[in-house]
Amino acid sequence: MSDAALGLTQLLLFLFFIMLGFPIAFTLMAMGLFFGYLGMQERVFDLLVQRTYAVMANDVLISVPLFVFMGYIIERANILDRLFRSLQLASGGLPGSLAVATLATCALFATATGIVGAVVTLMGLLAFPAMLRAGYDPKLAAGVTCAGGCLGILIPPSIMLILYGATAGVSVVQLYAAAFIPGVSLALLYILYAVGVGIFRPEMAPRLPPEERNVPALTIIWALLTSFFPLALLIASVLGSIIMGLATPSEAAAMGSLGSIILAIAYRAFTWQKLKESVFLTARTSAMVCWLFVGSYIFSSVFGYLGGQSVVEEFVKSLPLNSFTFMLLAQVIIFILGWPLEWTEIIVIFVPIFLPLLDDFGISPLFFGILVALNLQTSFLSPPVAMAAFYLKGVAPPHVRLEDIFKGCMPFIYIVVFCMSMVYIFPGLVTWLPETLYSSAPVAPGSPTMLDAPPAGGFQEQEELSLPPLN
Repeated sequence: MSDAALGLTQLLLFLFFIMLGFPIAFTLMAMGLFFGYLGMQERVFDLLVQRTYAVMANDVLISVPLFVFMGYIIERANILDRLFRSLQLASGGLPGSLAVATLATCALFATATGIVGAVVTLMGLLAFPAMLRAGYDPKLAAGVTCAGGCLGILIPPSIMLILYGATAGVSVVQLYAAAFIPGVSLALLYILYAVGVGIFRPEMAPRLPPEERNVPALTIIWALLTSFFPLALLIASVLGSIIMGLATPSEAAAMGSLGSIILAIAYRAFTWQKLKESVFLTARTSAMVCWLFVGSYIFSSVFGYLGGQSVVEEFVKSLPLNSFTFMLLAQVIIFILGWPLEWTEIIVIFVPIFLPLLDDFGISPLFFGILVALNLQTSFLSPPVAMAAFYLKGVAPPHVRLEDIFKGCMPFIYIVVFCMSMVYIFPGLVTWLPETLYSSAPVAPGSPTMLDAPPAGGFQEQEELSLPPLN
């Protein structure tokens, strides 16, 4: 069997094994070592050492455990119920006010935590029953809770964008700037949809009783001052310091972690037990991310060494594709991969397949990354897997069927697709802010720009390996 055939067999067998439920990181390493030994003999063990060290020494990944720790501390600060209540009071006069408050709470809380499962679960315990008690249609309430909980993987400071930046060699700071407008726009589109349902289908989202709408202004202001503004100030400080260049993502994440502890102390929710739980969960999540990177780097390096990447590139180049059809094909493939896989696996394993092809079609890795981040919103909402739906089902009342949750998520999937279309039609939504902040020269949207570094991770790295010669 030729080396290229070995590489393609490696990829197909990997897909087969993950469908069987094998752990992703260790399956990657096992497949990489096995096929690497067939093609490279003992040199594959040198590759294992190099790639493990490269991941552990990657400065970009330092911010991952810090942001995760910040999220877990905030999650345990008992702020969510206060935040939801204050936003509910503030939006009481709007049609679909409970749905609007849920989406606004999800957007802010998901930005602070970045952990989709935690946000959907907590909102499923707090906001979802409140909407059902108010007479909301279960499908609408489920869709609002699931879609809102997924915003954290797009709106900065996002863990997903850090991993994409480390994989693609794109500045995380510029990714955050590029994702800000699309992320906020998607949240606003969700809110507009909820308001529209409240106006045109009031039976699905009834107005609150007058006694819950007619709340004194001072009560609303005090509720916002004691719940909304402290968290918003913390997030704005962290994100603003990154985007304005005052701190690196790692430095801002460290200060954000300290701020989250101060916030928990201020709310009298800080205990050593909660601190220990947060540290343990942070270590577990960070270890998962690091081992995924180690496994994917070994797998992708072997795949590239055997010539599998070249076969994929030549096949794609042989197709009658332009930049639009290539982008459409890539996004459809990522959408389908979102059914069986988590977003972490998609970012560190499959996105690097497309990275070497971007230059051939004149597409900026920065622009491509934001479209991928938008696309991955659908991976949590699309049946048959739809992890957000399963998170919600785990805490929903028994009479709420999984089928209803899936149906409730569908309008929000259409909104994501619409938002992706707008981003592609008007690329300035992605490029304007980073170009304004970090570049004075105008750049053609959608083309490779001075903002983009050459890809540093993924299947294109095999030429950089310094391995001993084959005996």
